[in-house]
Amino acid sequence: MTDDGGATNDGGSIPRQGVTERRQGDDMADGPVSAGGARGQRRTASAAAKPPSRVRMSAAQRREQLISIGRQLFAERGFDATSIEEVAARAKVSKPVIYEHFGGKEGLYAVVVDREVRALLDRITTALTAGHPRELLEQAAMALLGYIEEETSGFRVLVRESPVMSATGNFSSVMNDVAHQVEHILGAEFKTRGYDPKLAELYSQALVGMVALTGRWWLEVRKPRKETVAAHLVNLAWNGLSHLEAKPTLITVRGR
Repeated sequence: MTDDGGATNDGGSIPRQGVTERRQGDDMADGPVSAGGARGQRRTASAAAKPPSRVRMSAAQRREQLISIGRQLFAERGFDATSIEEVAARAKVSKPVIYEHFGGKEGLYAVVVDREVRALLDRITTALTAGHPRELLEQAAMALLGYIEEETSGFRVLVRESPVMSATGNFSSVMNDVAHQVEHILGAEFKTRGYDPKLAELYSQALVGMVALTGRWWLEVRKPRKETVAAHLVNLAWNGLSHLEAKPTLITVRGR
């Protein structure tokens, strides 16, 4: 007999009445677990171990997802360093899905670049609403800097060199289109001031190139703020234009 009245066999003790013996390895700190509870825990653990099912998308939704992922990867790594395998991995799809939508990496890249070219060109052309040349310069500069600030990944895609030419071109082609629009504006201004309108193309390329190159620099530094950058660009361009010489020559050549 034990002290609490329980019987023993071979002189050993047994658990007290009402106390459940713990099994080695069981986590029962909060009390006993019934057989049904144990089965419920196993079912819960099994369900948690299963990976979440992939969300089904329509063909249009999947295409947009792949374009978005491709845009980000091309911006981060460029065309050559981006692989179809990585695009597929991020989208959680197989490679054939990408080939089905775009035909390959080149096709996906072309779609991404086409969209960015149109977005940038639309933004700039829409911004050019003022009649005064100085205001037009301000609007063009702010439109480009705004695009860089708000669509950084898209701008990085455009300025990276790639062997693939999209249907609408690349960053250089966009800047050429903008320069042609500026050329018409400058041509009219040159006629009013008595300058040779044939030189409007040269000046438009110089102005747009200045803004574009400054934009690529500002992409990395982001200082000062875009309004300040635009103001200084226009200051240089406009105050220079307002004091143009009719027939400029190089100082180093004048004395010869």
